[in-house]
Amino acid sequence: MDLLEDILIQERSINLQTLSEVITLAVEIAREGREGRKVGTLFVISDEQNVLATSKPLILDPLWHHPSSEKNIRNPDMRETIKELAQLDGAFVVADDGTVLSACRYINASAEGISLPLGLGSRHMAAASITKSTNCIAVAVSESSMVRVFDNGELISEIIPEIWLLKTYSSQIKGIYSTRSGGQLTVASKTTENIKNHSSHSD
Repeated sequence: MDLLEDILIQERSINLQTLSEVITLAVEIAREGREGRKVGTLFVISDEQNVLATSKPLILDPLWHHPSSEKNIRNPDMRETIKELAQLDGAFVVADDGTVLSACRYINASAEGISLPLGLGSRHMAAASITKSTNCIAVAVSESSMVRVFDNGELISEIIPEIWLLKTYSSQIKGIYSTRSGGQLTVASKTTENIKNHSSHSD
């Protein structure tokens, strides 16, 4: 997707195809909701073993014991399953190869040193925290129909899937950013140079 090229830069140590698939699914959830209501959820992609070690299940995990062959993010049945499970609390953990390993997880990463704009809630704090403490990227879907991408503890992109939101849109991204629009989608991202300068993760 051309609109995502500022997010899908080669400097990221992550499977860019998996990230693209997750963002696309997140936008679908933001647009469609479920059962007539808006849905918020969180995806954490890559560095899956450290992410699993820094989180815990909120309920008996509905995905845990299913075969990996059935749980790839590219599988249409898996995508519909995710849309159903997105109504529950917690995050999805997605392996670098696109396997959705776990759902309904509580992210237990430290928020020390994380600074987010006012108005972003606990889901966004969890996204920023886990990307600061591990080598993952997080994609948060808000009930307000916004999709936000976090890397290295920072908000790096905002995706607006609804035309009507543009009238009141005000970017929360710090620093220099660019915007791209196409169809019914607008993407605001940190500039490529800005991303390169912040692409290394802290230990």
